[in-house]
Amino acid sequence: MAIPPKPWPTGKVEQPEPLVRRVLAPNPSPYTYTGTQTYLVGNAGRIAVIDPGPDDEDHLAALVAAIGDAEVAAIMCTHTHRDHSPAAKPLSQRTGAPIVGCAPLVLKDDGPRADAPFDKTYAPDRVMEDGESMTGPGWTLTAVATPGHTSNHLCFALEESGALFTGDHVMGWSTSVVVPPDGDMGDYMASLAKLYERQDRVYYSAHGAPIENPRQLVRGMIGHRRQRENQIQRLLGEMAQSIDDLVPQMYKGLDERLIPAAGMSVKAHLIDLERRGMVRSSGDLWTID
Repeated sequence: MAIPPKPWPTGKVEQPEPLVRRVLAPNPSPYTYTGTQTYLVGNAGRIAVIDPGPDDEDHLAALVAAIGDAEVAAIMCTHTHRDHSPAAKPLSQRTGAPIVGCAPLVLKDDGPRADAPFDKTYAPDRVMEDGESMTGPGWTLTAVATPGHTSNHLCFALEESGALFTGDHVMGWSTSVVVPPDGDMGDYMASLAKLYERQDRVYYSAHGAPIENPRQLVRGMIGHRRQRENQIQRLLGEMAQSIDDLVPQMYKGLDERLIPAAGMSVKAHLIDLERRGMVRSSGDLWTID
């Protein structure tokens, strides 16, 4: 989906429903759409902040203004990519709020750029497990573990309204990128299936518009990934190929800035298919097993 023309509501408070406000960070890109959306939950003097975003002074000032005199019960992070969690520490220093949510993620050296997207400064006061909750006046946020995009990814369910804050697991503008070694396609598919079994009314993702038909979208996402699997197997059935060979056949007309991400998604599919005994690798070449 193309990024919509400006102006975007960067730094402005929008209120999609009574318990939810959002503030858009000034970090648009081919990977973040118009920017990262930070959500403020609650309206009775004690609130939670979900995905505080990048450590950007303008964004922090906009969040502090939106918080006003309210007490921040928790700063909650869905995962630790650099567009989601770096503002947690400075916002905690300004508000005195604890940082809770996903686990910290430190990767071993798996090669160039393996840990480039991750926030190494993230240090939560409390890690939430699947099913654990944070509460405030009139609101309850329950953690829903959704590994795949990253191994530490959480969604947060707002029990009172049926909303689910989906971070990057399900987005309102594009499919999520799954980048090995931490991203795992098998886990991602299982997490999609987990969300499909839920009855959430609406999804609020970190990027893009609210998702008003969540189960329909998730069903389509599962189908799309299965089509990619079938496409890979068909192409490898014709001849052994490398990831660089597969990408232009699978992603025709792709913005060249997104080619590396597409290659990572293909790699994630191949690793998952190899684990399931459906393909095998020999050097850079992959073939049907």
